[in-house]
Amino acid sequence: MENESMFHVKHYWDSFVKEAADFGISLTDRQIEQLHIYYDELLSWNDKINLTAITELSDVLTKHYLDSLSITKILPYRILNSGLHIIDVGTGAGFPGMVLAVCCPESRFVLMDSLQKRVGFLNDCIEKTGLRNCTAVHARAEEAAHMKEYRDQFDLAVSRAVADLSVLAEYDLPFLKIGGKFAAYKTEKGKEELVRAEKAIKILGGKVIDQKEFDLQAENGDAYNRLLILIEKFRVTPGRYPRKVGTPSKEPIQ
Repeated sequence: MENESMFHVKHYWDSFVKEAADFGISLTDRQIEQLHIYYDELLSWNDKINLTAITELSDVLTKHYLDSLSITKILPYRILNSGLHIIDVGTGAGFPGMVLAVCCPESRFVLMDSLQKRVGFLNDCIEKTGLRNCTAVHARAEEAAHMKEYRDQFDLAVSRAVADLSVLAEYDLPFLKIGGKFAAYKTEKGKEELVRAEKAIKILGGKVIDQKEFDLQAENGDAYNRLLILIEKFRVTPGRYPRKVGTPSKEPIQ
């Protein structure tokens, strides 16, 4: 039974590495080891602070790891790993930012979250994986985006399953340089969010430049519908945005 279990574990990882290669990412042995460590830490900490309801290896590799890497469908890996300064706003347990940091060692990452316990988990993962291109920050986006060390400083902002797109735009766009891009990870419901968010995106200095809908295929044959929305910042976000803590989610720009 133990040998059978080990066989399945190896099969899941081998399948993940192959899928990553299909995304244009050739993982080194060291990167695979780091992702192993990250998964082990996720399970260990999850008992204490409830990081994710998804814990089975096959599900984590598909629904968290591959989903994080799926950004390559709208931004090629050669660009993601080209020395970009990237912020993951509302990173939670580190998806997509931690996975991207492991797989894109030439770029620099800030993982921002409002809960100190999650940041503690991320710092533990950063230390144990030996990542040197990644920093975890405890802050709320509404406040951090007004700080000079963060505002207008990033080439790319990413957010996954955090809030409605109109709210996310207010969180993420202020962090970007002119010409920087914001990638929102969504399900098919994101198409409805995009319609509602058009005004907010324009007011905040952004414009939608690409969107890709696709299915993530799980080992058991299930398909998970995903939508990536890419927004470019073409002018400075007005200084009043983001508004004070809590306002964007309670009163989205309409």
